[in-house]
Order: sequence, then structure tokens, then C-alpha cells
Amino acid sequence: MIPTGNGLAAAFPPYPLKEKLEGDRDFKVVESADYIAVTSGTRTFPWRVLGIAERDGDLLTNQLVWLLEKPSQLQDTSWIKPGKVSWDWWNANNISGVDFKSGINTQTYKYYIDFAAKYGIPYVILDEGWYKLGNVLDVVPEINMEELTAYAKQKNVGIILWVVWKTLDDQLIPALDQYEKWGVRGIKVDFMQRSDQLVMNFYSKVSREAAKRKMLVDFHGDQKPASMTRTWPNLISAEGVRGLEWSKWSAETDPEHNVTLPFTRMFLGPMDYTPGAMRNASKSSFAPLFAQPMSLGTRCHQLAIYVVYESPLQMLADSPSSYLREPEAMEFLAAVPTEWDETKVLDGRIADYVVVARRNGRDWYIGAMTDWTPRSLNIDLSFLPEGSFTIDAYQDGINADKWASDYKKTSSRVNRGTKMTIKLAPGGGWAARIHP
Repeated sequence: MIPTGNGLAAAFPPYPLKEKLEGDRDFKVVESADYIAVTSGTRTFPWRVLGIAERDGDLLTNQLVWLLEKPSQLQDTSWIKPGKVSWDWWNANNISGVDFKSGINTQTYKYYIDFAAKYGIPYVILDEGWYKLGNVLDVVPEINMEELTAYAKQKNVGIILWVVWKTLDDQLIPALDQYEKWGVRGIKVDFMQRSDQLVMNFYSKVSREAAKRKMLVDFHGDQKPASMTRTWPNLISAEGVRGLEWSKWSAETDPEHNVTLPFTRMFLGPMDYTPGAMRNASKSSFAPLFAQPMSLGTRCHQLAIYVVYESPLQMLADSPSSYLREPEAMEFLAAVPTEWDETKVLDGRIADYVVVARRNGRDWYIGAMTDWTPRSLNIDLSFLPEGSFTIDAYQDGINADKWASDYKKTSSRVNRGTKMTIKLAPGGGWAARIHP
């Protein structure tokens, strides 16, 4: 959208005439046509959406974008398994308490696989560094891919491989064929950073070819996911957002930003924000440390994201060592699903706060997040069915305004007549699981 004198105008990028590779990953358009697409015959061109809701919270459950997408192109989707994934890049492979040198090597990724298996996490990502840039089939000598994928299979953990989009495009069929032989379960494709016709065609081509080999696709450094995820169900999530990775070099992914996203970016489809920080900071104590990153906001703010943000492939961005030191928080992170049967937005105001309840089977989860303003919010559990339930709640600790990792877990019995008041610290959150 482009602001105009009296409103907004929608614009699509023009058709690329000349492209240039800059560095090892940025394939940039240097000359464009005065039209948006080249086609023969009749086809459907891009559509525009303006979503209007009576309540801010209605934007979170609006399915307009999904309904406008083309129906699924896949006959069999039974092999597509949503779930959480242990991710290496954000935490810079900073693991501890081991007797080997951590880094991009077979031993480190076996450690990730062991962690995933311990908590029932179905996937582990090998991000940048596992192959020599420029050739997505040239595995670095520190990694024995056959040994690693066999180990993962034995532990019932799937491997997802990160790749630069243009390199993958140049080697697409041989690369995917080899990944299939290794038993790889998905690819994380990065650095497109464009949405012109050529790249949109690439999105479809990769999703289609990956589906033929029963592989998931997660696009990063990409455009918004609108028009893709219904058509290609194996396109399980997409970044298209200023996510947690920015905390490695910036203070821009702060709580106010985080409580804006559910009403804006998430309107367009699944959002791979990559949450899960166990090092948490208040506004005054935050520092962007690339190799030892932290999040802005409280620990419970991070936990609540797993309920509020929709992503069928949901990252655990911190180090397995960090999670192993936090068994109580990990109890929630291991249990929280990534797919839902029902969603209710209990309260919310764009850029201020949000409270979402989601059901998976018989269990309900609630996530609440606030900006830098501390809040008391009322929660009415009348959406529960008849009966008595246990609620395990994670709330900001009394000192969370200064020490953002401070939190408290409580358990109690509730029913559909229960009304609760929760307190959120500045940049805070609240997360709960309700189960029989």
C-alpha cells in the first residue's frame, strides 16, 4: 500500500527485465518493465483486499484472504505434519555443558536432535552454514549428512534445511532429489526479498516440487504469504515479518510491535516470527547482542506468542541448553500445539494488547500480551464446556518490570463460570493451558 493525498493506493512490483547478483544471496532487479506480468492466454491477476472489522479482535479470525486464494493443488495432504522446530541460527549454536566444541558440526546437531526427541519436538533446522554458499549440494566437511539424517530418523525427528533461494532455483531438481534421498523433511528458503512475477513463480515452483517429494516449505526473507498457503498446504509457514531475529541487532521488535502484528501481518496468513527467547529484557536493560541475543519484554510475553501467533511450523529460537535449564517453561512450550480447532479473541486493541484463546482437542490455551503499559485484564472462561478443569498459568513475576525473565507458574481448578483478572507487567504476558 502507498499513501496518497486522500487514502491508500495498491501497487504491484513491475516485471523484471534485468537482474544482478550482489554478494552471495541478493539477486536484485536493476531494470524493470512498465507492466507487472508477462502471460499468454487468460489468467487471474493479483487481487487487492481491504479488511474492515467492527472490533479490532475480529481481524484475527477474518478468513477473507484465505477464501480468495486458489484451492489446494495437492490431492494428498496426510503427510503434512505441523509442529515445533528447534532452530540454531538465532542462538548462534551457543550450547553448554557438553564435551565437544559447539558449532556447525555433526555433534552439535545431534545435541539438537536429542533435545527435540526428549520433548517431542518433531523438527530441527540446519540454518546457514551447513553447505558451502553457492552450491546447495556441497555439504561442509564438519557435517556428515547421511549420519545426521539417519540419527534424526532413529529419534523420530525430521531435518529441515536452510537454503538461499537463487542457489536453490539454479539447482532445484538435483537438490530436492538429493534431499529426498537423505530423508530431509523440509526446506527453509531465504532471501527472496521480492514479490515480482518471476519470484512469485518461484514460490509456486518450489512449493510444487517440494510437495512431489513430501517436503515442507518455510519461506523466509519473503513477501507476505497471501495467495499461497491454501494453494500449497505444504507451504507450512512464512516469515514476511520483522521477527525476533531483529533483536540480534535492533530494538525494533519490542512489545508494542509484537502486539501490533496479530492485527496486521497475521491478517494475511501464517507468520513465522521465530519466538522462544529465554533471555528476556526490560526496555532499560536490553542490548542487541548478535551472538547472545535476548528479547524485549518478559518471559511470559514470549510464552504467550505461541498461542497468539499463528504458525503451523513454530520455532524454538533459543538454545537447547537454555531450555534445559528452564524445565517449567519448557513444560508449556513442549505441550502447546501449532494447529487449532477453534479460536476466540477475548479482548484486544491494535498496538496496545491482545488476549486470544485457542482450542486443540479438549485442551484450551490462552495467551495475553501487552505493550510497554502494565495492565490488568479480565478473562471470562464461559467459552469452556461443562465440567471442571485444571488451569496451569504462567504469569509475570512481581519483579518482571526490572528482571524480565521473572515469572510464576500457578495451577488451580476452573469451570465455565470462572472469571479471572490477570496482571501484565510492562512488556508483559500471560499464558495458560486449560485441560481436563
